[in-house]
Amino acid sequence: MITIYTDGSCLGNPGPGGWGAIIIYPDGNEKELSGSDLNTTNNRMELQSVIEALDFLEPGSVIEIFSDSLYVINTITKGWKKKANMELWNELEKAIQKHSNISWNWVKGHSGDFYNEKVNDIAQGKAEMVKKNNLSHINEEGSVQMVDVGMKSDSDRTAVAKGFVKVSKEIISQVIAANNPKGDVLSISRIAGIMAAKRTPELIPLCHQIDLNHVEITIDIDESNSRFIIEANTKSNSKTGVEMESLVAVSITALTIYDMTKAIDHDSLISDIQLVSKKGGKSGDISRKTSF
Repeated sequence: MITIYTDGSCLGNPGPGGWGAIIIYPDGNEKELSGSDLNTTNNRMELQSVIEALDFLEPGSVIEIFSDSLYVINTITKGWKKKANMELWNELEKAIQKHSNISWNWVKGHSGDFYNEKVNDIAQGKAEMVKKNNLSHINEEGSVQMVDVGMKSDSDRTAVAKGFVKVSKEIISQVIAANNPKGDVLSISRIAGIMAAKRTPELIPLCHQIDLNHVEITIDIDESNSRFIIEANTKSNSKTGVEMESLVAVSITALTIYDMTKAIDHDSLISDIQLVSKKGGKSGDISRKTSF
């Protein structure tokens, strides 16, 4: 039987995290595995450690796993409800199915168990290392690089961004009346935003080229506050997120509104461009409450 000790660590939760695993073979030989993530959670690192260890072993292995994570052990052995990190749970299920027999054991953390303490040190060390060296676009030689996402799996990703253009009442009136000197402000600005989302890698250095499945731009007219409210919703099935595509779409939409209406008034103000929510990827879902 092969014995595995796993552990995950996170500095901030969410924050820089690390995972570690120690594989102990029947002949006494040991193998250490480890990894890190710049922005993650403790539970995700706990799951990742088990996934990586099981994937490392030959299919059909008989395994005994020890972890101090009640989140992992009780979800598997006692049927705790899975409420988050579903893509990792799906990966773990696939890894489990590769092997003949797995027994799951909870060990109390920091209780003096040699291997539990050792794997904790590995995971914590990785978290501290990634926190210290968190310049993902700089390599070890100090040169600029694009982050390598080749090992990531494609997954469904969405992002919503928002922004505002504060304008004069005269601009609002002319746009509503479709009487703007340059033409249809809202339609042209939406098109500009969609085009910008598709060209994000050409505008943002080291941004990955991804296949966009959907880009939607909405522009609402807030008459009481004399402003346009812009929202961009992007979707993709890819290895990296679509946050930048949504933010760029909002930015260019806002700039186009400004350009289309500056003949009426040059004092328009673009403000509060922000990411409202994202879904998918290893860093999990994010949602921001806004009061604007």
